[in-house]
Amino acid sequence: MAKPLAPPDAERRDFINLASTAFVGVGVVAIGWPLVDQMNPDASVQALASVEIDISGIEPGQGITAIWRGKPIFIRHRTAAEIDAARAVSAASLPDPAEDAARVKEGHDAWLVMIGICTHLGCVPLGQRGDYDGWFCPCHGSHYDTSGRIRKGPAPSNLALPPYEFVSDARIKIG
Repeated sequence: MAKPLAPPDAERRDFINLASTAFVGVGVVAIGWPLVDQMNPDASVQALASVEIDISGIEPGQGITAIWRGKPIFIRHRTAAEIDAARAVSAASLPDPAEDAARVKEGHDAWLVMIGICTHLGCVPLGQRGDYDGWFCPCHGSHYDTSGRIRKGPAPSNLALPPYEFVSDARIKIG
């Protein structure tokens, strides 16, 4: 006995179902991809996850401000007098006790690297100003010393230290 033939419309219906399913699938991917892709971090943020800074041109007594993750980073090449002044202060007498040696990398005592944001309300302090020749926040009057430690004013803590390392004697990697 012969197998009954499928009506000619059945094959056409299968093709239409397959084609419309494929069309919808491609449409979902075409619409969904930009929505998913826009959730990725911006390339400029990824680029600043870590940054290398050339410090070879910074003379003793000078400093620069770099940007890392949208924050100002103060890099200061301290003089021997600035280091001595910071080390002469007893940590116990400070509002946020910290030894100067704990705020720099061993063997690189002349280099101070800090996040340049006042710990009171997030202002950016001015360098080589204030009562201690360190940093002064003009917004509310916080004074930091040559080691970035709070000495006077409403700021509750010292200027923060970013994660950093010396790649060479002339380059610092932050982040």
